[in-house]
Amino acid sequence: MILELADIRVTAGQEAAFEQAFNHAASTVVAQAKGMRGYKLNRCIETPQRYVLQIFWDTLEDHTVGFRQGPLFAQWRGIVGPFFAQPPHVEHFELALKSPD
Repeated sequence: MILELADIRVTAGQEAAFEQAFNHAASTVVAQAKGMRGYKLNRCIETPQRYVLQIFWDTLEDHTVGFRQGPLFAQWRGIVGPFFAQPPHVEHFELALKSPD
């Protein structure tokens, strides 16, 4: 499983609208993406315009090729992109260690 981590900055005062748009985009667009296994959106306490998005993918290619290079990405950006103060910083991670269950 691959973790996509996106550091998102939204325009000040648009936090509630962004969260509503994100919820809509995630449930109607991203949910259709092959290999997408779930997501978490976290808002920063100290900097309320900053969000960290975690999306879990089966493979790196499910995100970078299937989603990013397909029609769903344009739909996604059309819904959430207007709230971005700057382009999100996105990186991918694979599990190295985890706590015991």
